[in-house]
Amino acid sequence: MNKKMLILAAIPMILLSTGCNGTYGRTYFKLWNECESLNALISFVEDVTNKNSKNYIPVEDRIVTFDMDGTFIGELYPTYFEYNLLEYRGLDDSTYINKDDSVVQAAQQIRDNVKSGKDLPDHFDMIHARAAAKAYAGMTLTEFDTYVKAYAERDAFGFENLKFKDSFYKPMLEVFDYLEAYDFTYYVVSGSDRFICRALVESLGIPSNRVIGMDVMLKSEDQGAAQGQDYTFKIDDTLVRTDELIIKNLKTNKVKQIAEEIGKVPVLSFGNSSGDEAMHNYCLQNPKYKSQAFMLIADDEKEDHVDLEETARRKEKWDNNGYVVISMKDDFKTIYGENVKKVDFNF
Repeated sequence: MNKKMLILAAIPMILLSTGCNGTYGRTYFKLWNECESLNALISFVEDVTNKNSKNYIPVEDRIVTFDMDGTFIGELYPTYFEYNLLEYRGLDDSTYINKDDSVVQAAQQIRDNVKSGKDLPDHFDMIHARAAAKAYAGMTLTEFDTYVKAYAERDAFGFENLKFKDSFYKPMLEVFDYLEAYDFTYYVVSGSDRFICRALVESLGIPSNRVIGMDVMLKSEDQGAAQGQDYTFKIDDTLVRTDELIIKNLKTNKVKQIAEEIGKVPVLSFGNSSGDEAMHNYCLQNPKYKSQAFMLIADDEKEDHVDLEETARRKEKWDNNGYVVISMKDDFKTIYGENVKKVDFNF
């Protein structure tokens, strides 16, 4: 065989291994069906990581932001993990002494919503945030981390063979692996408490300094009423949570936190709700680089708990906004794994 024939024979193997239209990228996605959303992601990544492309993005600027609840971890069991945790803290935790009335009230509102369908009050995200600040005040960071992880060991409501700590969307974990292989740095940017998020994603190997969320004021256990600028942290001091809410990390607050903590505009953004639109729009206005935003929709009645009317509204809105829509029903081969079974809620 002459040299020219050898080169021609090698071309198919080169294309197969280096990614003609995403072939190489698809080796990462065992739990995805062939779909437009996956093609969009692979095409984007291969374009912006190709040094010969006009859209090439240097490694240091390959920043990705991920919402957490409903984006890569379960959201409807039957509500957010941090809502379930507050409900338990306010109503069932025998170790919680001298309960604050606002904590008990918010916990009861969550329970009434879950069990009887009673609507939550307007702006409940802020009601919950303020109650949560009070509910865990006085805990050290280690104590709170242990508390969250202990609750996460429980069986996830509405499922068999699934614990809260394992309730990740398995296809989305493949996205993490894929992006990491292409030298993207991803951050979790959630409306949930920062330290709850850290406890839940630790098992994924996501560094704690790449987790952004709702924040409460921290102070030294011995600080008393002194302000931080007037008190010197001692060698034997311990940080504790206070009852003072700093920020609920939703909507434009996510943009603010990304700007302050990351310092760069993302080129990729993943979310699932209206609380993520601001973050997505910030990404799509990136002044230097090509960018893209993805929204998951919960439309798989067989494997997960869904609200199809809300899902339809969201899909229409996301399409109009120019986001790439990921259908959990059509695009995923599984959500939580083949051994996990959705069941009716039983309280």
